[in-house]
This record gives sequence, structure tokens and C-alpha cells, in this order.
Amino acid sequence: MKILVTGATGLVGSALVPFLAGGGHEVSRLGRAAAGAGDIRWDPDAGVLDAAALEGFEGVIHLAGENVASGRWTEARKRRIKESRVNGTRLLAETLAGLERPPRVLVSASAVGFYGDRGEDELTEGSPAGAGFLSDVCREWEAATEAAEGKGIRVAHARLGVVLARDGGALAKMLTPFRLGAGGIIGNGRQYMSWITLDDTVAAIGHLLATEAASGPVNVVAPAAVTNREFTKTLGRVLRRPTLFPMPGFAARLAFGEMADALLLASTRVKPAGLLDSGYAFRHGTLGEGLRHVLG
Repeated sequence: MKILVTGATGLVGSALVPFLAGGGHEVSRLGRAAAGAGDIRWDPDAGVLDAAALEGFEGVIHLAGENVASGRWTEARKRRIKESRVNGTRLLAETLAGLERPPRVLVSASAVGFYGDRGEDELTEGSPAGAGFLSDVCREWEAATEAAEGKGIRVAHARLGVVLARDGGALAKMLTPFRLGAGGIIGNGRQYMSWITLDDTVAAIGHLLATEAASGPVNVVAPAAVTNREFTKTLGRVLRRPTLFPMPGFAARLAFGEMADALLLASTRVKPAGLLDSGYAFRHGTLGEGLRHVLG
């Protein structure tokens, strides 16, 4: 299969490209700079994308977007987070819809932030959107694929949870304090965290690409969401370190501002109903198993 990937240098994309290539697919990257033969350049900020260069791809995986956790959420930063997702997705979807030979499938990233802070409620793809900045971004992000869907392209919205990887993402930032014995729960520790290993993330995206029945929102998370307290204790056990230093909610807000409520203190208990119903078999179904794999 001839596949185009955006966001190929990010945490998920950098693992996904070799995964797909290893499966015998022909993979090209769509980015701001062409990294190799067959790669294509675009400038989503300027609305620049050469439609002719996209002819002939059978599948497209769209992962590009500003990192939501790389700095405090100023108004300018929030605008950048939103525009990088919504405008880039709309440009890509409209360009694909205008092709003479459009791809059969578009797997477009989204996030479980769609559901917002929902306490202990178990959430599936049929659950309504929540409230707040991330929920608003995810709603518009997913809606930006409308042109591709209207053209008859099968569109799957991969609502990603917290991706666990040793060398990037949230887990990588936690490792140093936890290894020093300075890790602990955040807030009251009762907020749910919907996680997934990097290996399962790329395999699940590959599954969505190949599964004709997969369309609309699909939760890309492990089957067993855990509370922050459970996550903290499990990571401490895997690293063989104590977890005695909690971060109260007020301290998280002082350090991270609005981002703390959305990413650290919000409770999102998500079930991967779509993946399970479509026959996906998880490599790492429990947190302990997943962390031991990721951390070697």
C-alpha cells in the first residue's frame, strides 16, 4: 500500500513510519522539509500544498499538530495549538477531496481530550464531547475532515490517549523525578488516565488503516484506564522507587497554569470499544505489563 504520513518526526510518527515500511508498505512523509526521496513538502500555515504530488496514495495518516504540553498555555499558544490542527487538517482534507484519484482512507489523529473532565464515567466513542479548550479543539479538529468524508474517503479519527514511550512524551518527563525517588500522586490521585504504549499506538493505527469497517471516532487507548494514584504506584514498583512526594492541585496549577487542569488533573476514563469490536488484539493490556515493556 502506498501511504502518506504527516507529523512523521513526532513521537508517534517516528515509530509509525518504520513500522509501516517493515510491513511492506511504501511510505512517504508530508512535512515542512523533505527528509528523503519521495517525501513531499507543505506549508499548512500558508495554505500551501501541491495537490498533484498527492495523486496515487492509497492511504493517508495525519498526525501533524503543535505539542500541547511543551509550554504554558498563553492565549497565543492556545491559538497556535488550535490552528495547527484545524487549519492543517482542513487543508489536507480539501486537497485530498479534490484529487482525481483520492486515497481510500484517511486516519486523522484526535485525542481523548475530546471528552473533557468526566470523573469516573466510562466513556466510549458514543459519549458526547466535554467542555473546555481541549474538547473544543478536538471537535473542530475532527470536523475539519468534512471535505474528505464528503468525497467518500473513509475517515477514522484516532482519539489518542497518553502514549507511553521511554524516549518521549509524558512518561519520559516523569522518569527523572521518579528514578530519584521524588515521584508522587498529582492532586487527589483519583483522576483517571487513559494510556497506551507506543507499540500498541502504531499497531492500532495500522489496524485502522487496513480495517474497512473502521470509520468515525476510534479510541486509541488500552483497555484498562487507571487512576493517577494507580499509575504512580505502578511506575514506582516497576522502577523500584518510593513514591512519597505528591504534587497538590494548587501546586500543579501554579507551575503549569490552565494546562494543569486539562492535562494533569482532569479525569478521562476511556474504553477502546471501537478497537475491540473491530478485532484489534492489544499487545499490552495492563499498565504494569506496558511499563515493563516500555522501560525494558
